[in-house]
Amino acid sequence: MEVMSAQLAKNKFGDLLIKVQREPVEISKHNKRIAVVISPDEYDQFIQLKLQNLKVVLAESIAQANRGELYNLDEVFAPLTADELNLSESKINK
Repeated sequence: MEVMSAQLAKNKFGDLLIKVQREPVEISKHNKRIAVVISPDEYDQFIQLKLQNLKVVLAESIAQANRGELYNLDEVFAPLTADELNLSESKINK
């Protein structure tokens, strides 16, 4: 995947739009990854994959509930450490 600075992406925006039709382009600022630009087709494929994954998880969750395998929140989150829970919360709050 090509990496392009934010400044170059701004200055060469037209070129960026052409490049992303072939492959994703990572945008960095101060050597930190800040974005990945993809074509509409790749985005649509990504959304379809997320939807398919969600359907699989939902189907399994329904099957577990039908089998009586129900859990409360404390049981679900008990295996996670406090650091893992804080990391998850910080991602949610961004």
